[in-house]
Amino acid sequence: MNIILKFTHKKMLLLLTFFCFWINSNAQTRDSLAKNPVMFLNLASKTLKWTEPAEPLQIAGPIYFVGTKGLGSYLISTSKGLILLYTGMPGSGPMIESSIKKLGFKPSDIKYILSGHAHSDHAGGHAYLKKISGAKTPIMSEEKELLESGGKTDFHYGKIPEFWFDPVKADKILHNGDTIKLGEIIMTAYLTPGHTKGDTTWVTDIMIDGQKYNVVFPDGTSINPGYRLVKNPSYAGIENNYRSTLNKLEMLKPDIWLSCHTDFFDFENKRNRAAAEGIKAWIDREGYQKRIAGERIKFKNELSTEMDSTDKTH
Repeated sequence: MNIILKFTHKKMLLLLTFFCFWINSNAQTRDSLAKNPVMFLNLASKTLKWTEPAEPLQIAGPIYFVGTKGLGSYLISTSKGLILLYTGMPGSGPMIESSIKKLGFKPSDIKYILSGHAHSDHAGGHAYLKKISGAKTPIMSEEKELLESGGKTDFHYGKIPEFWFDPVKADKILHNGDTIKLGEIIMTAYLTPGHTKGDTTWVTDIMIDGQKYNVVFPDGTSINPGYRLVKNPSYAGIENNYRSTLNKLEMLKPDIWLSCHTDFFDFENKRNRAAAEGIKAWIDREGYQKRIAGERIKFKNELSTEMDSTDKTH
């Protein structure tokens, strides 16, 4: 049985790695997905299991995983209530609600629902979870319009209904460096634009057995098929946004980092290791730096591809 499980896990990691490599490195594939965003959404959702339920678990101290197999949603418990980061795809709200209850918490105790960026795969359940909890939904000023339009004002996907989600009113407008405090937890919001204009990276510290751990929820570096950075840029300043975000994220030195996409940070492997290793399985300083370095390479490759394409047209 153990051999079969290890083989299955290894096979899944290979499939996920292949998919991510496929869409990021194969120009022909990226071109076809750029021309058909709905195909991109459906392919990613199915291949990476964005809507498949997953077992919730405690990650470290007050931080819990309550997402799906492919999308990260995180619950932070404090003495004054709960904080929820990311809510997955439209329709995932009830799954997240169930996971929260399974861990012994009450969804009605959620005081804040935080966003990385307002795309349907991460803000799709905001409206549902806000309705059942009465939680406040603070948002970075540059992301307010996107959240409140339910994705309809997105620079790339705004006219495609498949990318829409139920609109959510922003209760508080955030700016770079602002904080959300609940009980003993302080969440600091850093503006890290690129993927959207108001991408937000959240940073906090947690205490476990007298030891402090810095936790980062990075966001903003993904370059989707169809995004343009140089010629006819997707939006004004997009290239500089990616560049500044990569620089900013590179400066962070987290002990633990958690992403809105589980395949970005080897979640399943860490989850399996945690059964024996505990919090040590989640401490991944080197993995974070490798991730940001890899995102910088993808950024440079995208610039080179666009510049080569521009040269060929002259």
